[in-house]
Amino acid sequence: MPYWLTPVPTPPAYDGDPDLVTPGVIGFVITFLVALITVLLIIDMVRRVRRVRYREQVRQELEAERDAGAAD
Repeated sequence: MPYWLTPVPTPPAYDGDPDLVTPGVIGFVITFLVALITVLLIIDMVRRVRRVRYREQVRQELEAERDAGAAD
């Protein structure tokens, strides 16, 4: 008999306390806090990278002006 025709047993229904197997409110709060902290860290990182990029751009412009002034 091919493997795709082999009957698969169904697991028995769970008759225990459903609060013991679900994350509940605490799990939701912890997951929400981790997601919030992640978003805040990403926003901060983008801001810092942008600031470094602007500083480098200004430094290059000042060097170009200084070199142009020295060549005159």
